[in-house]
Amino acid sequence: MLVEGADFNNLPEGCIANILSFTTPRDVCKLSLVSSTFRSAADSDAVWDKFLPSDINTLISQSSSSSSLSVQSKKHLYISLCQNPLLIDDGKKSLQLDKVYGKKCYMLSARILFIVWGDTPRYWRWVSVPESRFPEVAELVSVCWLEMQGWINTRMLSPNTLYGAYLVFKPRDCGIYGFDQQSVEVSICIAGGDTRRRTVFLDAERGRMIRYQIIPYRAGVVNRPAAAPTMANNNDVYPKQRGDGWLEVEVGDFFNEGEEDKEVQMGVYETKGGDWKGGLLVQGIEIRPKQCS
Repeated sequence: MLVEGADFNNLPEGCIANILSFTTPRDVCKLSLVSSTFRSAADSDAVWDKFLPSDINTLISQSSSSSSLSVQSKKHLYISLCQNPLLIDDGKKSLQLDKVYGKKCYMLSARILFIVWGDTPRYWRWVSVPESRFPEVAELVSVCWLEMQGWINTRMLSPNTLYGAYLVFKPRDCGIYGFDQQSVEVSICIAGGDTRRRTVFLDAERGRMIRYQIIPYRAGVVNRPAAAPTMANNNDVYPKQRGDGWLEVEVGDFFNEGEEDKEVQMGVYETKGGDWKGGLLVQGIEIRPKQCS
């Protein structure tokens, strides 16, 4: 038993490492500044192995980067997975860890989503863009019926965690059309539970115009204001800018208890308006912890 005023630096490094493994990655980084003994313990594989998912080796084996990642220290592996999404499942999904707690974050690529008419070039095209983490993204050419769905099993996720699902997209360089006055329905459901639905807007420019009360002008002999967008209420949801340059809008959230393996279904729909719409680049649907977003 430690007496009052005992110096923790006199503890064996393995004992200090064991103590640190019961904290968080952020705490370990702070405590590494206490002394050289703490710094050495904080760098040990024994500490960072506790912060990595238990199935991390299986997940890494599904990636083309498995050989380079397998030779890294546990600390560097953790940092790498926090900073750089790892493509798995033949490049159709990506895995990332949140920096604070090491919980799993996944993105389902557009290619793994169910997209109505997704393989019909008249309506959708598959293109490569440098800023995407996936080899290809779905380009919405023009549709009057928009329907996308994605699925993920809860066993893939971290237990006892509140997750949010987000559609990740952005407009083409030439812009989007058909979404300025038209909301879309998003939904989320865990197998055996109720489906939760709400409406969101995919036109970020519309949200900006309403927020700042900008009225567009029509060109003509005499410039005159065009019809202003319909004023929104405080419950309207618009896309937010991500750090990687894409936009995202929340589809819904769910709590993963982790006790049973259940399927989560996420959907994005606009099937009632009947108007043609297009101009979106869809990268996929991201599922990540909400408290760490």
